[in-house]
Amino acid sequence: MGLAERAFSAPRDHVSVMLWIRAYDGESDVWSYFELDGEEWALRQVDLQGPQRRPVTAASLAEVVEIRDCGDLAAMAAYERQYGVLAEGALRGWQEADGAAEMTRQEFESTWAAARETLDADRTEETT
Repeated sequence: MGLAERAFSAPRDHVSVMLWIRAYDGESDVWSYFELDGEEWALRQVDLQGPQRRPVTAASLAEVVEIRDCGDLAAMAAYERQYGVLAEGALRGWQEADGAAEMTRQEFESTWAAARETLDADRTEETT
C-alpha cells in the first residue's frame, strides 16, 4: 500500500465530512467543481471552461501524492498536462464566490467521470 492509499485509508477526523461544491469565475469563464475534506482542502477538482464547458482540469490529490512520492518529475509533468493542477490550500470562504453552491456527491461524480473521459480521450488522440 502506497503512502497516498495509507493517508486516505487511515481514520482521520477531518476527512469524515465530505463536501462537494461548485463556483463560477466570470473573468476566465470557468466553472470549478471540488470535492473537499472536512478542513475544506480539495481532494478532487474539475474545471470546465467556456460556453461549451470544456474540461481543462480533473485532478486528484491521491494521484498527485502517489506520483510525488515516487519522485518522478516527468510523470508529474505528464499528469499535470493531462489532468491540470489541483488547487492548493484550504478553500475556506468559498461560499462568497460568485455562483458558489453545494452540490450532491452524485452531481460531482458524474461531472468528474465526464471530465476524465474527455481528458483521457484527448490524451489518446494526442499520442496516436
